[in-house]
Amino acid sequence: MADGPDPNAKPADLVDDIEQVRERLAATIDQLVHRTKPATIARRGVAGVKAKFVNPDGSPRFETILPVAGGVVAFVGLVVVIRKLVND
Repeated sequence: MADGPDPNAKPADLVDDIEQVRERLAATIDQLVHRTKPATIARRGVAGVKAKFVNPDGSPRFETILPVAGGVVAFVGLVVVIRKLVND
């Protein structure tokens, strides 16, 4: 049915083809609705972040955690120093 309906097709065959197309379309719409739900989007985001910090076996990925932790400590230290300088 890629090139259009067969002119020699029986009406029952056409009805079957239409029903198959309708089912595929319904399945595609269901997939799109699922993919665009905020909860699904958030779940994918959390899984992506988790994959950066945890190995598939559940162990932490220190090669990623340590630089992030170091950056947080450096930022907090910088904020403390700036506040000390401003308040004095």
